[in-house]
Amino acid sequence: MICAACGEWADAPRVDGSGDAAFLVCDRCGHREPFRRLPVFALTGPSGTGKSTVCRRLGPLLGDRAVVLEQDVLWVGALRDPEDDFGAFRRTWLRLLAMLNQSGRPAVLCGTVAPPQFERRPERALFGDVHYLALVAEDDVLRARLSARPAWREWHDERRVADMLAFNAWIKANADSTDAPMRLLDTSSAKVDETTAAVAKWVLDLL
Repeated sequence: MICAACGEWADAPRVDGSGDAAFLVCDRCGHREPFRRLPVFALTGPSGTGKSTVCRRLGPLLGDRAVVLEQDVLWVGALRDPEDDFGAFRRTWLRLLAMLNQSGRPAVLCGTVAPPQFERRPERALFGDVHYLALVAEDDVLRARLSARPAWREWHDERRVADMLAFNAWIKANADSTDAPMRLLDTSSAKVDETTAAVAKWVLDLL
């Protein structure tokens, strides 16, 4: 976030207004730059619930209404640093999504994220609403899906599976949070096409 007028870097961006009538404001010189403050759609949930599979099929159902992105493409190098709850990874994604929004299309980000990992970042100011849809599953179904994955994905580590089951339970318990509620979609017995269609409908209805 570099001011186009004075060149100052803003570590905590400031945006006034909403939608297409918003402005990115420099706290140093007061420069106001038109800035689209669009919504973000976060398709989240534990590993094994179908996020990546849905992500691959979602684009054609949304057409030019939204940009569909797989979060793991940036899960590399220094961005995997767990410091500040993977703060560098989360902030990088929020800044990238904000830049993509300037093309006039909102983004659907597919990947595991807990709402606090976005909501407490300074970059949250760059967006309008952030909508969360969490894919969940019954524990025995989730465990079976993770255990069936290829060895290179390292899901035969019982601790990793236990962590994911705990996240599955956390999502279900916190879905109605007043700060950032999550809509739940159980994929335990749903076919992939059914889940994809439901996710597309969720996005299009909110648009």
